[in-house]
Amino acid sequence: MHKRLLVTAAVTGFFSVALGAFAAHALKQRLDEYSLSVFETGVRYQFYHCFAIALTAIVYKSFPGKPLVLAGNLFIAGIILFSCSLYLLALLGKEQFGWLGAVTPLGGFCFLAAWALLAWHIIRHKQ
Repeated sequence: MHKRLLVTAAVTGFFSVALGAFAAHALKQRLDEYSLSVFETGVRYQFYHCFAIALTAIVYKSFPGKPLVLAGNLFIAGIILFSCSLYLLALLGKEQFGWLGAVTPLGGFCFLAAWALLAWHIIRHKQ
C-alpha cells in the first residue's frame, strides 16, 4: 500500500506538470479563456492531490489502517472524477459535453471524504 501510493503520487505529479505545460503551450492558442481556465483548474487540483496521496502513504507508514487505504483510493478517484472531467469538458466543449460538469462534484466529494478520513484516522490512532 505504502509503495503503491508513493508511485501513484509520483506518476500523478508527473502528469500534472506535463498537462500544465501542455495547457500553457499547446492549448493556449486553441482554447478560449474559459476552457483554458477549466483545464488549468483540473491540473491544479490534480497537482495538490498528488501531494495528498504522498502524505497518505507517509502517514500509512506510521499509522497503518484500512481508513488510510480508503483515503488513498478516494484521492485517486477524486483526481479521476474531478480533474479528468474538467479536462474533457475543456477539450470537448460544454455545449455537447456539459453533462461532464455533473461528474466534477463527485470528484470533489471524494477529495473531501479522503481528507476527512485522513484526519479522522490520525486523530483516533493510538501510538
